[in-house]
Amino acid sequence: MRKPVSTSAALQANILALNRNFLAVQVISAKRAFCLLCKGLAEVIHVEGGAYCAYDFDAWRELCDLKVAVGEQRDYEDWIRAVNFEIQVPRVVRLLTYDRVPRNTVKFNRRNIFLRDGHRCQYCGKRYSTPRLSLDHVMPKSRGGADTWENIVCACLKCNVDKGGRTPSEAGMKLLQKPIKPKRSPLLSRQLSLSKYESWRNFIPHSTE
Repeated sequence: MRKPVSTSAALQANILALNRNFLAVQVISAKRAFCLLCKGLAEVIHVEGGAYCAYDFDAWRELCDLKVAVGEQRDYEDWIRAVNFEIQVPRVVRLLTYDRVPRNTVKFNRRNIFLRDGHRCQYCGKRYSTPRLSLDHVMPKSRGGADTWENIVCACLKCNVDKGGRTPSEAGMKLLQKPIKPKRSPLLSRQLSLSKYESWRNFIPHSTE
């Protein structure tokens, strides 16, 4: 039996938005996606048997009514319950009037560094929750170390203190891996690894990072 998911949680589900030319441009919330669908500014792109099927809001609702009637709702799907109907949260939508080319920029921030390093201390190799992690400059900032992808790593509080204002070699410590700038959003990379977002792989180039 499908486990119920609250409507508020389902509305925050992630949706991949494509431009008019079927290129991935951004990830939006289900709430935003449904607003666009209701205004006729977007359509649902559903992958079925390797083929792409497009649905406007009314057609998508009819398909959802059919799925409910025959009991084809799945555990990995997100559904929203309205007063008179239930509707599935799509995984991909296409913006009908947006044709800009996506920018392959990755925001340099604390969250993305933690995600890039898998919430694993790059010195002791252990995974920690966010409150127990910090950012460490490989080349200390006091010695000219820059705030860049290549010089900042995720470190547990203990290792950060043990390293102090020294380089890893001076502190007798070794990095798990060389820090580099991700080719795409670490959050997106994590989502692509989940079966829930398998359909996204049809629109996002494969990466070996």
